[in-house]
Amino acid sequence: MLVKLGILDYAQIDEGSNAKDALEQTVELAQFAEKLGYSRFWMAEHHNVPAFASSSPEMIMMQLANATKRIRLGSGGVMLPHYSPLKVAENFRLLEAFHPNRIDLGIGNTVGTALVNRAMNEHKGEKLDYGSSITDIAAYLTDGVSEEHRFDGLSANPVIPTVPEIWLLSMSIRTAKIAAKLGVGYTYGYFLGGMDRFDIGVKAVETYRREFTASRFMQEPKVSLASFVITAETEGLANEYREALDLWLLGNDQFSQFKKFPSVETARNYNYSAEERESIQANRERMITGSVMQVTELLNSLTDRLQADEVLIVPLLPHITLRKKAIELLAEAYL
Repeated sequence: MLVKLGILDYAQIDEGSNAKDALEQTVELAQFAEKLGYSRFWMAEHHNVPAFASSSPEMIMMQLANATKRIRLGSGGVMLPHYSPLKVAENFRLLEAFHPNRIDLGIGNTVGTALVNRAMNEHKGEKLDYGSSITDIAAYLTDGVSEEHRFDGLSANPVIPTVPEIWLLSMSIRTAKIAAKLGVGYTYGYFLGGMDRFDIGVKAVETYRREFTASRFMQEPKVSLASFVITAETEGLANEYREALDLWLLGNDQFSQFKKFPSVETARNYNYSAEERESIQANRERMITGSVMQVTELLNSLTDRLQADEVLIVPLLPHITLRKKAIELLAEAYL
């Protein structure tokens, strides 16, 4: 099964770097990915995480689209519970208007930390139902009329002839059913649950493919697998770089302990508690690490079981040079 490759980037701010550098490096990475033959480049959405500059994927996407020619640009994903479906649809219609057939709207159901959730929803009433919000977005993007759409007659401007691809990011069967009903893509977040939840992912994808209905967004079902991937020329080097991600994924102080993404040296000098070492071992189930041969073998196994069409690489390595090398090695293996 031929698997396409994509990237989910966080615009990480490495030690010795700053936010401006990180954003410029994201542009550099997207251009390099396009040159290597990658199909997609998505931006995550994170708030109040000092080491990530990706607070607004839509804004970064426009910059990336202007700096590239072919690769699809997307969000991975818009934190929908915080936003009006109309505003999301308008943002992505604008992107699609400037760059037709190159825009992906990846949607997630996360609300972030308690502090972020509170700040993002000041003076708001009850949040919209997730399924209803996605239905509304789909209707806005297609100028559709349906019994489920609560604002028939309201247009998401600009009105244009093409539509972005919609993808739902999840690990649940419920979301898979929503994706199937609306005829949009389904991204399974392996980096969120690892092997502990993988059987559920397999069932979710089976449900999605079985119930899929063609739409203006997609004529056939599309499935992608998103995972942390740490790879290098040798297994030893990959394991060394993994130490930085090990430390980061502890998430201490709601991911505010480190103002920059930690280096391997910082990780090795950190005084880990017994509980933190246990957490590290558990978190390693959420990532794929090793030489490029080891990584591709595991990715092939997972995509075969999931019947995934694409892989979204999350390359949280502790330097832009290492991130570029990792995606280059994977491109050589796959593309």
